[in-house]
Amino acid sequence: MFSTKPNYQEAQKRITAFLNHEDTDRPVISLAYPKANAPEFTRKKHNSHEEYWLDFEYRVAEAVHNMENTVFCAEAMPVFMPDLGPGIISAWAGCPHSFGEHTAWTDPCLFDWENDNAIIDMAHPLSKKLEEFTRLAIEAARGKFIVGVSDFHPGGDHLSALRGPEALAIDLLEEPEKVNAKLVSSYKEYFPVFDFYKKLLKSAGMPISTWLPITCETDMYVPSNDFSCMISKNMFDEFFLPGIIDECRYYDKSIYHLDGPGAIQHLDSLLSIPELDGFQWVPGAGQEQILPWHKMFKKMLAAGKSVITYPQNMDDLRFLMDNYDPKGLYVHLWHVSNESDANDLLKVASKWK
Repeated sequence: MFSTKPNYQEAQKRITAFLNHEDTDRPVISLAYPKANAPEFTRKKHNSHEEYWLDFEYRVAEAVHNMENTVFCAEAMPVFMPDLGPGIISAWAGCPHSFGEHTAWTDPCLFDWENDNAIIDMAHPLSKKLEEFTRLAIEAARGKFIVGVSDFHPGGDHLSALRGPEALAIDLLEEPEKVNAKLVSSYKEYFPVFDFYKKLLKSAGMPISTWLPITCETDMYVPSNDFSCMISKNMFDEFFLPGIIDECRYYDKSIYHLDGPGAIQHLDSLLSIPELDGFQWVPGAGQEQILPWHKMFKKMLAAGKSVITYPQNMDDLRFLMDNYDPKGLYVHLWHVSNESDANDLLKVASKWK
């Protein structure tokens, strides 16, 4: 089905079992490494960061090179996500958008609730650019690799981009009805965006994936709310939980991106969502990935939610093997540079009981 993933169908069965929180003989294992003696990609000099970000032919050629020169082991999937920066829909609603070397960002554009013109507009030039990028990637990927849905960040993160996080935090106290109304209207604007890209990709024979390279043959996405670290559990439940529930109901499968220790206070609320299928936990740069969060992972799994883990060394991997059943577990193994190391890790992981 995809030349860079000859065992796609077998791998997809395991990923589907993970998404369904079903029993299996071992966890989903994601592990990739560069092919030996791979040719170096011919770099092109760009005069600005923006010129690079918008040079779609170059970026797609770069993706093709990377996919064709990487070995995707076990359930690692060859996914390329056309990306113009996280929360690009906020730029379509009027936020000034800037490109940096490795990421892009927006500045607030909604300064007066009485003059709210911040509507997600699929006719915006950057919306047309993302469509162009995605279509170009699809054509290059046919029969080779998978193209994912871009990173949108609707809901609370979208409002945080429109207003700025400090202003939005004040709004929750002083303009709660405005915040609620905007959340409702912005989701109505966002869901057609998701549907457009879902239809575009499925019509090209692609499973649905995104920046989190987990593939689903129906549809899936990654709800999140990084702004939630700034507010109490009560405020999160009142203002933002309803929209996250709506998102989880809208997608066939959903993996929540739980970002940072400040977001853990909202875990019980998220666990109460029947339609939420799992979690991706990010403790922060430089933090331990497994041992400090052991009880939290157990709690997620006990609630019937699947969990993505990122063991950073052999001790982490063996700890997971000694303490966790395979059911509902996704193990993304640390960076591997060659076939020998990959085989050693897979040999250890194959002994999971």
